Amino acid sequence: MALRVDEARIAKYFDEVIGAELLRSEQRVSFAAYAVGLLGEGDRKSCEPIAARAAAGETEDERIKHARQGQDRLLHFLAYSPWNDQAVRLAAARYAIEAFEREEPVTTWIIDDTGFPKQGKHSVGVQRQYSGTLGKTGNCQIGVSLSVATRSEHLPVDFELYLPKSWMEDAARRKEASIPESAVFTTKIDLAVAMIERAKRNGIPGDIVLADSAYGMSSFFREAIRCEGMDYGVAIKSTTRVWSLDAKGRRKGEPIAVNELAESLGRGLFRRSTWRDGTKGRMSSFFSFRRVKVEQKDGLTTAEREPVWLIIEWPEGEKAATQFMLTTLPRRMSKKQIVRVLKERWRTEQAYSEMKGELGLDHFEGRSYPGWHHHVSVVLSCYAFVVAERRRLFPPSDAATAGRAHGRSARASLRGLLRDDPPGDREGHAALAGALPALLRAECAQ
Repeated sequence: MALRVDEARIAKYFDEVIGAELLRSEQRVSFAAYAVGLLGEGDRKSCEPIAARAAAGETEDERIKHARQGQDRLLHFLAYSPWNDQAVRLAAARYAIEAFEREEPVTTWIIDDTGFPKQGKHSVGVQRQYSGTLGKTGNCQIGVSLSVATRSEHLPVDFELYLPKSWMEDAARRKEASIPESAVFTTKIDLAVAMIERAKRNGIPGDIVLADSAYGMSSFFREAIRCEGMDYGVAIKSTTRVWSLDAKGRRKGEPIAVNELAESLGRGLFRRSTWRDGTKGRMSSFFSFRRVKVEQKDGLTTAEREPVWLIIEWPEGEKAATQFMLTTLPRRMSKKQIVRVLKERWRTEQAYSEMKGELGLDHFEGRSYPGWHHHVSVVLSCYAFVVAERRRLFPPSDAATAGRAHGRSARASLRGLLRDDPPGDREGHAALAGALPALLRAECAQ
C-alpha cells in the first residue's frame, strides 16, 4: 500500500506556516524549491543535484542552463538571503507539536550533538575534533541540537553550529565564512543553555531536560535547567564523586566515585526495569537508585547542594555497572517511570539518522555560517512536516493496527512515508511537488 501525503496540507504548510516567516516572494520560492529537493529522490541533497533534478527544458542544453540558474538561486538563498532561522524553526516546531499533542503531551527535551564529516578545511567550524557520529576524532563540524519528545515521538527543533577557538580567533576565516562580528567563542554547553532559554521564552512545552555526560558533568548546565523551573536527567562519568544520603537527607561517610559505590552495593541490590518494547523484544536492564549530593568544585557548600537521585545501570551479562545518571525527577514518580523517561534520550540518534539519510542534513556543501544555519532550518522544517504526517497516519492509539496493516511499526520510516511506491512509480513525488505554490512551478520552469 503506497502512502500519500495530503496535497492540500503540504501546500498550506509551505504557503502559510513557513511562508508567513519569509518576507519576500523569492525567498518563499527558493525555500519551497529546496524543500522539494530535500524531500525528493536522489542520493545527494545539495544545491547542484537538487537543481539538476528540477531543471526543465526540451533539450539537454536547456536543462543544463536551467540547472545552473537554479543552482545559483539556491546558493544565493542559502548563503546570502536574509531570513530569520529562529522564526522558521519555531513555526515548524509549533506545527509538529500541535499534531503530537492531539494524542500525547510533549514532556521531555533532549540536548545532544552530532558530527558532520568533512574532507577539507574551509567549511565553517570544521577541524579535527571528537565526534560521536564518527566514534573517534576526525575532520568534522559539530552541531548542538535541542529536541522535544513525547512518549512515542521525537523532534529536533533547534540547532547551533559549534565554532572552535581556531575559527573564532582567525579574522580571515571568519570573514570568508561570514561569521557575524558580534559572535564570540561559545562552548557547547553555553550553546545548549541558550537554546533551552530560547525554547522556554517561546513557550515550547516540556518539563524535563535529558543530556549525555558531555553536558551532565557541568554543574552550570544542571543549575541552568533548574533555574528555568525544569527537572533534568543527565549522564555522568563513572569517576564522579558523590556523598550518599540517609533517609533524612544526611551525609553518610566520605564522598565516593559512583563506580566504586556501585561495586560496594553488589548486584543483589539492583532490580530489573523494562522501559519499552523494541524490535527484538522488551528492552530492560538492572538499576539501583541512591539519594546523593554531588561533590564538585563549583563554590557551593555541601549544605547548598541539591539532593538528587543517582541511578546506576548494571546490564545483564556485564561484570560491572556501565551507566550512571543524575536526576531531579520527583519522588512521586515510580522508578519504572523515571527509567522510561531517562531512556528517551537514545531516540535522538534515530532522528539524526533519518534527517541525514533521507533529508540530507549532513549534505550541505557550502562554506558559510549563514548558509549552514539556513540549510539546517529547511531540513528541520521538512522533518517537522513529515513527522507530523507520520503521527497523523499512525497515532499512538492505533499503533498495533497500523504496524500490522502497513508491515512496519507505528514509527514508520521517513523513506516509507516519502517514497513507498512501486519501482518506477513517481506519482507520489510529482503530487508532492505539484501541491506546492504556483511560484515554485514557475521557478522550476524558468
